[in-house]
Amino acid sequence: MIAAIVVGILAVCGAIALAVYVDGNRHGEERDLARAYAAGFVEKQATVEVALGGESASGVGTEGDAEAAPDGGATSGEAFPAAEGNARSAAAVVNYAEGPDNGPALVLVHGQGMQWEDYARVLPDLAQRYHVFAVDCFGHGESSHDPALYSCRAIGEAIKAFAAQEIGGPYLATGHSSGGIVAAWLAANDAERVTGCVLEDPPFFRVTPSEMRQEPGCFVWKDGFEVTHAFLQQSEVVDPAVYYAQHSYLFGLFGGLQPKIAEWTAQERAANPDAHLTLAWVPHDWVRGLYFYDDFDVRFSEAFYDGTWFDGVDQVDVLGRIACPAVYLKAQTNYGEDGVLFAANSDEDAARVQQLVANCETVVVKSGHDIHYERPQTFADAIDRAA
Repeated sequence: MIAAIVVGILAVCGAIALAVYVDGNRHGEERDLARAYAAGFVEKQATVEVALGGESASGVGTEGDAEAAPDGGATSGEAFPAAEGNARSAAAVVNYAEGPDNGPALVLVHGQGMQWEDYARVLPDLAQRYHVFAVDCFGHGESSHDPALYSCRAIGEAIKAFAAQEIGGPYLATGHSSGGIVAAWLAANDAERVTGCVLEDPPFFRVTPSEMRQEPGCFVWKDGFEVTHAFLQQSEVVDPAVYYAQHSYLFGLFGGLQPKIAEWTAQERAANPDAHLTLAWVPHDWVRGLYFYDDFDVRFSEAFYDGTWFDGVDQVDVLGRIACPAVYLKAQTNYGEDGVLFAANSDEDAARVQQLVANCETVVVKSGHDIHYERPQTFADAIDRAA
């Protein structure tokens, strides 16, 4: 009798644990975002002028709601020539979320494949003491989707124009991954207004094709850019998330699980083509890189594959011109069994960043790449120190 009761209790506990696991995979991000909206965040759009040839950009529009296009983007989201005789500039939409005005302005720039909602977990805390502006980079979310804008310089010019137009004064800048390189660009090129910056695990010195392909290679090249480049060269699979799941270097490390993950991804995308990707039976952290793929133009990744994302930008020059206080969050470096660099960059690369930035505090964090998601308090503390 006692044994039967124990078995029954264990069965109930197991069912509850399974339900919690599935619910977390399915709805954890939604709850984070709901808390951000409850904290006062409002999604908006602004139109800015972007200097495609490197000239200074200036804001030309005002915030407003853009009419939705059939693909889920904004009809005003495509870049277009701004004025006759000024063919090197374009007007483009910057989608963003703005929090309540509770302190200094803070601009958040997400990493590749993400969008402003990626910061949802830290937004309620930051909103208590900052005036937060979390932007969508071009090719992501509801900002302009146009390959002419897929470069560090174009994104930097756009956010610089956005800050002048929507903030109109000093601000702190932080960015994650490739967004961290954009934040560094802002600190170097909008020095009169950027009062401090947090560089969250940016891939400095592992961002050009030649750097990423140094033997034995690095994770983002093998798992990201090679896969998206191959996707763009074929026509059999139309959904980039499905193609990634089928060919992912990361999922390949899981052995026999990869075919099942690919199958579940295809089923989920077919059932919910306009929704963010969640898989009930796969830990969300494993597939979080695909969560926002429904709003991501993978041609953005192609600009890293061919090196055009970094055209006209010199890493040493940018880092050397940062004069404001900077906090550099470096996720711990680790390597795969085959020697592939799993981190954004190496310890040697990180030492170069520290050496080049005049007023820099480097913090090595025991975390994966998404520090603001995995270690939100550590990230928030870094913002406070930079401020």
